[in-house]
This record gives sequence, C-alpha cells and structure tokens, in this order.
Amino acid sequence: MTDLNQFLITQKWPAQHPDRLQLYSLPTPNGVKVSIMLEEVKLPYEVHRIAFDKNEQTSPEFMALNPNNKIPAIIDPDGPGGKPLPLFESGAILLYLAEKTGQLLPADPARRYEAIQWLMFQMGGIGPMFGQLGFFHKFAGREYEDKRPRDRYVHEARRLLGVLDAHLRGRDWIMGDEYTIADIATFPWVNNLIGFYDAGEIVGFDRFPEVGRVLETFRARPAVAEGLQIPRAPAA
Repeated sequence: MTDLNQFLITQKWPAQHPDRLQLYSLPTPNGVKVSIMLEEVKLPYEVHRIAFDKNEQTSPEFMALNPNNKIPAIIDPDGPGGKPLPLFESGAILLYLAEKTGQLLPADPARRYEAIQWLMFQMGGIGPMFGQLGFFHKFAGREYEDKRPRDRYVHEARRLLGVLDAHLRGRDWIMGDEYTIADIATFPWVNNLIGFYDAGEIVGFDRFPEVGRVLETFRARPAVAEGLQIPRAPAA
C-alpha cells in the first residue's frame, strides 16, 4: 500500500484510503473543476475539505502542498513511475488527469493544442475576470463608492462571454462534438457568474444564448451535478 506520510498535509488531513487520489478542495469554480473531472473519468479519490472560514488554506500543512495557499490540490499515490505526485493549479491538474486516463483531451496533436488553448483562455481570462467581478458585485467591493473598478470587470466579462458565445455557434461543446477539459474548466465559472455571484443581469447574460445553451447541457451531466457539490459541507 502506498505510504503518503511523507507529505506533511496528511498529518492534518489523514488519508483513510491512501491508494486513492487525494483531493484537497472546496466547491468553488476552481475546486469543482477537479471533482467534476474525477467524476467524469471515474478515478477513485478521497476528498478533504479545506475550510477557508478557519484559514486552513494558510496552515503549514496545506502550504507544504501548495505554497500559493489556493485550492484545489491533489496527491496522486500512483503518479508517473508509480511514485506519488503532488500537484496544484486546477488547469495543471486537469491536464494531468486527462493524460493519465487518456480521456477528455483529443488524441490528435492539433486538436489537443486547440483544447489546451481554450483551457488557457479560461485560466487567463474567464476565471480572473469573473472572479474580480464577483468581488466588486457581491462581496466587499460592492461597498466602494467608485464603481469604475466594477464596471471595468463587467465590460470585460461581457467581452469574454461574447468571445465564447461566437465560438459556440454551431457547436455542441467548445471543441465541437467532443466534450473536453476545456468545457470542464470553463462552465463552472459561467455557472458561478450567474448563480453564486448573481451577476447575470449586470452582464446581460441573456445576450449570450449559445453560452446559456451549452451551460444547461453541462449542468445536466450526472458527473457535473455530483462534482458541483464536492466537497460537501459537514452535516449540521
């Protein structure tokens, strides 16, 4: 059996199933990318909830795995060469899991890089811009009298939605008829924008029907419905 005791994080979050991939996360847009991916590829995993309300992401144990103190992070006990692999950054984790399982990333080199470019579009654009809009629209930033920062992110969110909407015309998914990690990366953020952030009206989400169409198809996938809830909140 794989020994994960070499990783400091297991002192705070012991592995009950050390033979399974260990996921350290919360059900945020970045967090659920990985839980959805794991549900889609049916790779056994054990989940550990990192409580931000207790600042567990800044604990020495967690930061030994991710010095950037962000979720998600993983330890794969069966990494390359059969050795445990620790990994952080959701985009890197999606790429790793796709290559490990041979799923949800095109085999053809040209299409593979096309999918990766859309993954990077999410990582560099949609995630940061939607996240900033959430701060200025829903969280502490909404109290700022100067609305120029909020409006800057509103306009950029609209622009990014427009790029995505135009690309999706005539396509089932970002890569056409092939569901990939590009979709798994992107649509949790779209879902969060109009759901948790309640920003659908301010960005004029109805103006982007193709994005809305694919989002509904995405939500209907059983692996997505399950992954969006993981890690679950502790019982009251």
